[in-house]
Amino acid sequence: MLEPLLAASAAIQIHVVSAIGAALLGAVIFLRPKGSPAHRLAGRVWVGLMAIAALSSFAIYELRLWGRWSPIHILSILTLASLLAAVLLARAGMIRSHRLTMVSTYVGALLIAGAFSFAPERIMHKVLIVALTAGKAVAGD
Repeated sequence: MLEPLLAASAAIQIHVVSAIGAALLGAVIFLRPKGSPAHRLAGRVWVGLMAIAALSSFAIYELRLWGRWSPIHILSILTLASLLAAVLLARAGMIRSHRLTMVSTYVGALLIAGAFSFAPERIMHKVLIVALTAGKAVAGD
């Protein structure tokens, strides 16, 4: 089921694992109380996972529109800038702006950009199709 991902480069594997981890942890953070030491720790881990996902994208060159670069690399730069801004906003006590920046980063960099990873011929699309096909085969047996 994970063969397309396991056959991919280490950069893609790191990118996917950190993005999935950030998506799951981010959802937990949104559901939990804010401002506690646990929230701050989870936020630090989330920022780390997001930074790894963004930085690892610079070693991925599957979509080449401008030499080795693509729009995903622009998104990675914006993500890194947003993470820095969100941390600085929290440290400055500007919690509403911090929250807006974090939610925007989660939605834009993880949910919307992540949805594009399921486009046909992309690795995550292949993983999903194999998983769904395997599920139908099991259900049909």
